[in-house]
Amino acid sequence: MNTQNALPICKLGKNGPLVSKLGLGCMGLTWAYGKTDPVESTRVLHKAFDLGINFLDTAEIYGPYNNEELIGQVIKTFSREKREKLVLATKFGFDITQDNQIIGLNSNPSHIRKSLEGSLKRLQTDYIDLYYQHRVDPSVPIEDVMHTLAALVKEGKIKYIGLSEAGPTTIRRAHEIHPISAVQSEYSIWERGVEEKVLPVLKELGIGFVPYSPLGRGFLSGKIQGIHQLDDTDWRRENYPRLLKENIAHNLELIKKLNEISTQYHVTPAQIALMWIWKQDTHFIPIPGTKHIQYLEENVKAASLSIPDSEWEVLNQYIKSFNPAGVRYLEPIMKMIDTQ
Repeated sequence: MNTQNALPICKLGKNGPLVSKLGLGCMGLTWAYGKTDPVESTRVLHKAFDLGINFLDTAEIYGPYNNEELIGQVIKTFSREKREKLVLATKFGFDITQDNQIIGLNSNPSHIRKSLEGSLKRLQTDYIDLYYQHRVDPSVPIEDVMHTLAALVKEGKIKYIGLSEAGPTTIRRAHEIHPISAVQSEYSIWERGVEEKVLPVLKELGIGFVPYSPLGRGFLSGKIQGIHQLDDTDWRRENYPRLLKENIAHNLELIKKLNEISTQYHVTPAQIALMWIWKQDTHFIPIPGTKHIQYLEENVKAASLSIPDSEWEVLNQYIKSFNPAGVRYLEPIMKMIDTQ
């Protein structure tokens, strides 16, 4: 890591690791957002370290599996010292068939252990820094999940425990068994569902918050005008209602507002979206993803930019009055979001 250009480092919650102010969401390096180039994706990973990012986020279902495998190819080149500076997060919690089909949730204790061993092998490491339950499994008490994860902490196979898209009651129950270091949920200028119930609980318990999709799956960058721009293999074409024809015209009004501000202050809409996250709380650690070094550098630069408070007041008033057209996920995926 190039310490001369390093991002600020902060503690992820009261009980978490030290992470860079900005993480890297790795899903799109191999999966979901159209065609990928493993050579370029590898370059992005190495460049992230050069720019001071020490926090990588992946999951076994990304691919499935090939996202962890790509990261593992990079990690195997690390010295022990460099590996110790990395905060590597991955996730478990889904049933995946032998032909790599994702068929549902599974957080049974035996499955957690099986998932972890698979992730360790693919990532070519002997421990995971932050291990998330990807989605809450209503068929398995969260206490059973946490007892299993706590045992894995004692065994040295994971260092910290996280939850993804968990509701406030689930978070409290889990935290009573073993400290939760971080909760990951979608959060951005146009997806603020966690503000009312989840964020107050995290603040009360001293749990770190990791906003994923802080750029609205690329929409808040201002570069997407509709699904016609997306590759035929892009997950968003069929799974992201906010980009559909009946919704896009309304949603582009938000981009117009971001463009007005970005033009005035010589920043990009994506940088405004990231700055907005930190404006809510300087200890939030967003994890935007990208397949391109240009956008990676743009995202990192956002950490050192600012615009006047008066402009934030205007933007926040607009955001409060703006309701996106379309739900953030289709119903089958929304049913996996824990609200308890």
